[in-house]
Amino acid sequence: MRLGIGIGWRPEIATEVEALTGIDWVEAVAENLWADHLPDSLVRLRERGVTVVPHGVSLGLGGADRPAPERLAGLAARAELLGTPLVTEHIAFVRAGGPLTASPRLEAGHLLPVPRTWDALDVLCENVRIAQDALPVPLALENIAALISWPDEELTEGQFLAELVERTGVRLLIDVANLHTNHVNRGEDPAKALDELPVEAIAYVHVAGGVEKDGVWHDTHAHPVTAPVLDVLAELRSRVDPPGVLLERDDAFPPGAELAAELETIRGTLRSAAPVAGARTHALQGALARAALPVRTPRPGARDRTAIAQTSLLSALVAGTPAPEGFDHRRLRVQSRALAAKRADVVAKVAPELPEILGDGYRAAFLSYAMSRPMSGGYRRDAMEFVERILVSGGLPDPVAQRRLTHWWEDRSGPRPPGRTSRLVRAARAVLVAK
Repeated sequence: MRLGIGIGWRPEIATEVEALTGIDWVEAVAENLWADHLPDSLVRLRERGVTVVPHGVSLGLGGADRPAPERLAGLAARAELLGTPLVTEHIAFVRAGGPLTASPRLEAGHLLPVPRTWDALDVLCENVRIAQDALPVPLALENIAALISWPDEELTEGQFLAELVERTGVRLLIDVANLHTNHVNRGEDPAKALDELPVEAIAYVHVAGGVEKDGVWHDTHAHPVTAPVLDVLAELRSRVDPPGVLLERDDAFPPGAELAAELETIRGTLRSAAPVAGARTHALQGALARAALPVRTPRPGARDRTAIAQTSLLSALVAGTPAPEGFDHRRLRVQSRALAAKRADVVAKVAPELPEILGDGYRAAFLSYAMSRPMSGGYRRDAMEFVERILVSGGLPDPVAQRRLTHWWEDRSGPRPPGRTSRLVRAARAVLVAK
């Protein structure tokens, strides 16, 4: 299955993507697509013969819970609608808590790393098999970028991915920007990871930009691709000819000419880094490293242990509970701030009226809310609860903004019996009208 050179399709750059020449395929975030019809831009691309691959972000296959049937059904429906040759997701967890831990359900709002332990691998493999059975096309999984490291890990990233492929037959989506991120943040050698993983299982490759701040690399997808990331791409190309390579951009979108220039740089990197004579040696070293791993029988209780560990970490990140033993506290604070900032950014996209109403005070107000209110549902629910918090806690000093925010909330609260919050909002509105 050859995909060629592609780019991440986003609504904000749909026109620019359609105008690019030499694009063989695009990747669209699955959760941003309706399950029964496509945006006009994707329809036109498909009519031109451009392959569209749905890229999921919310399954949480690395989490302790088994994947939700409704999420799998939604991803399957999008795969059928697109006529895609495969679907992709991440090796990550995005929520924790719930019945397995008898604690409140928590949502991360972003991808978090799973511990590279045998327990976590056992859980991931079972979840992947469940997903594979529910999907109409093959599944490929992406390695993620991480700001934090789990203590007492038992496998390297390459070993973990190799074991996952061996047990499930799943394909790999290798993000070379994430390998670079983990090199800076966790001291992991990208070349060693590439040596250890089965490169023949690669379905395609992601390339993206980021930025370093205070010694931490942030995988922003909002900056140009850097030379070190291209170096990792060249390392990968020296070992294998990947079926597809895709440029990702999720924010701070540049003009189409800059996207075209980045794509040409990627093409040039692939041309100049053709497999070398040592590629067979790399493959042999990787096979020997994988063969040296012990054969291990899964231990009972892996889900319960994974659930407790992930809930403890996520609670520390989003609810301010004590940090689990063995974690770098400074890095946990960095990750916690990053999660809150991600929430603020996404809520601003799903509810653009809020930063418009609140102006310069939006971000500070949302971050204050996020630090004391963990996300327990989706981003739209998060936006509603954020506004409820403002209205119930005294509202805004500007009466015009107060009225607009009240109307915004009432327009979206839906037909349901008024609860305490609704009554408080209506009372606040009545007072404003009386004034």
